[in-house]
Amino acid sequence: MTLPEFIDQMNQWGQAKVPFLFMVDFEMERPVILKLDEIDSTSILFNINGKTNTSQKKRLGSAQIEALPGSLAEYKRKFDIVYDRLAYGDSFLTNLTLKTPVILQASLQELFYLSRAKYKLWMDNHFLVFSPETFIQIQDGKIYSHPMKGTIDASYPNARQVILNDRKEEAEHTTIVDLIRNDLSQVATHVRVNRFRYIEELKTSKKNLLQVSSEIVGNLPVDYRSMLGDILVKLLPAGSVSGAPKQKTLEIIQKAEGEKRGYYTGVVGYFDGHDLDSGVMIRFIEKERGTFFYRSGGGITTQSTVAAEYQETIDKVYVPVD
Repeated sequence: MTLPEFIDQMNQWGQAKVPFLFMVDFEMERPVILKLDEIDSTSILFNINGKTNTSQKKRLGSAQIEALPGSLAEYKRKFDIVYDRLAYGDSFLTNLTLKTPVILQASLQELFYLSRAKYKLWMDNHFLVFSPETFIQIQDGKIYSHPMKGTIDASYPNARQVILNDRKEEAEHTTIVDLIRNDLSQVATHVRVNRFRYIEELKTSKKNLLQVSSEIVGNLPVDYRSMLGDILVKLLPAGSVSGAPKQKTLEIIQKAEGEKRGYYTGVVGYFDGHDLDSGVMIRFIEKERGTFFYRSGGGITTQSTVAAEYQETIDKVYVPVD
C-alpha cells in the first residue's frame, strides 16, 4: 500500500467509524491498515492500551535477554557524524539508534505475553514491540501527545531529583516539547502544554527505570474523523525519535545510521470507531537472518558525551515486566 492510499483509507474508515489497526514505518514506505475483524491472530497480536485481539494466556518462558553490544569505537563513529552536524548548527537534537544482537530466553510471541507495556505488537515472529511511549491520542475532538525524553535507573540515589535537575536532559526534553507543539499546530488549534516533565516508573527484567514525559493537547476541527490519515501523516515521523529541526535531522540520521529503521521508531495505533490511540514503536526486537536484534537509542545534543550516550543505549536493552 502506498502512503496516499493509506491516507485515503484511514480517512474513509475514520469518517465511516470503522474500527481498524494501523502501523507506519519510520520512512513511511510500508504503511499498513487493517479492519479489526480481518486481523489474523496467528500472525498479528496487539494490545493498544488494553484494546487487544488476544485473551490472556499463561505466561511461559523467561523475560531475561542477554545483550551482545558492539564496541564503543563502533558507536563513536556514528556519534561523531551526529556531533559534527550539531556543532555546525544543522540540528539541535538528533536521535541516534543502534542494533544490538541479543540472546533470548523465550520466543517473540512468548515475550509478547511476558512483557507489560502500553503498546504491544507482535508481527509473525518478525518483530516485537513493547513500547511505553504514546504518539498521539484523539478523544472527544482533542488531540494529545506525550513525548518521552529522559531515563534514569530508579535505584540511583535521589534519582527523581537528579533527572529533573539535569540541564542536558531538561534542554533535550524542552526541545522535543517545542517540536511536538509546533507539529500539533499544523493540525489543531489552541495547542498548549498541560503537564511538563512528569515522571513515570517502569519495571523491567533488569531494573526499575524512571522516565520523563510531558502532555501536549490541541483542539481538532469538528470533522476530524474524515481527516485521520492526513492528521497522522503530517505529524510523522515522531519528533521524539527524530529530532529538531526535523527534516535536516532526518538527513543526519540516515547518514549516521547507514540503514533504514523500518518499523522501528514508526507508529502503531488503534481506532475503535470513535477515538484513536497510538504509540511510538520503541523497545523493539526484530529477527534478521536468524539473529535477534534489540533496537535502542537516545537523543544527542552538543552537551552529550559519547561514553554516557553509549551506555544509555545499552541500558535500554530490556523487557518491561510486572
